[in-house]
Amino acid sequence: MCKRLGIYGGTFDPIHTGHLILAEMTRQECGLDKVVFIPAANPPHKRDRYISSPMQRLEMTRLAIEDNPHFELSDMEIKRKGISYTVDTLKALRDIYPEECEFWMIIGSDSLLELNTWKDIEKITQMCNFAVYMRPDSPVDRCKAQAQAIGEGANGNITFVQAPMIEISSTDIREKVAKGKSIRYMVTDRVRQYIMDRGLYNGRL
Repeated sequence: MCKRLGIYGGTFDPIHTGHLILAEMTRQECGLDKVVFIPAANPPHKRDRYISSPMQRLEMTRLAIEDNPHFELSDMEIKRKGISYTVDTLKALRDIYPEECEFWMIIGSDSLLELNTWKDIEKITQMCNFAVYMRPDSPVDRCKAQAQAIGEGANGNITFVQAPMIEISSTDIREKVAKGKSIRYMVTDRVRQYIMDRGLYNGRL
């Protein structure tokens, strides 16, 4: 039985080693039984750029996590289609997991500062805890103040996770591929091969 479930949603275009390191460190620090990766179908905050197809991002995520028995992949947001709202995903997960299973959503400090803009944030904070990792450019004082403000009106906990800050971004990876530069070690070998075989991001490795 899963007593503590980590929930890691994202665009994952592509998923990179920074995502994997963070998920593993969070799993250990928060005592999670497993972490489920949920690629978004249509992220509400990323409608201003081209995004690889849901099935491509789903497959890259599968390839990246398949060697870790504590990681799982869910296609629930892609199957649901439409805009990927967190509150809907949490409701769907609650239909799968019993009330005794704690939900821990893994987010960055940049997302923490934007939580007030999320759809039905009051419901979200009552349905899950947050494991927050600090991004290098995030203001620490603002993040702590935001965590305190949200925590006072929520049932869940907000925990800051100590994890190595790997300065890798999906944007940087896409740009490197487009310019024909190497992304070896920024993504797993299987993900790198997938990108190369399908000519994703309009470039070569």
